[in-house]
Amino acid sequence: MPRPDDHRDADGREAAGMLWFTVSQAAAFIGGSRQTIYGWERRGLLKDPRTDEHGRRIYSQQQIAEAHKQARDNADAVRRAA
Repeated sequence: MPRPDDHRDADGREAAGMLWFTVSQAAAFIGGSRQTIYGWERRGLLKDPRTDEHGRRIYSQQQIAEAHKQARDNADAVRRAA
């Protein structure tokens, strides 16, 4: 996976054809809160964060989408088991 700071702007909008999001931007992307993103990090749904030039954690759009899908699948499994 290419490093986001190779060809990117300060907010990590695009690098090597990939979109990158800070935690706040990722929360806005999914329509949730920053606490949701932090929870995904704690539960291991988001792994291997990159950092931008300001030291903020950033994740690719693909990482966010996969974590969001996994969180929905986990919630569905819990509902079915209850």
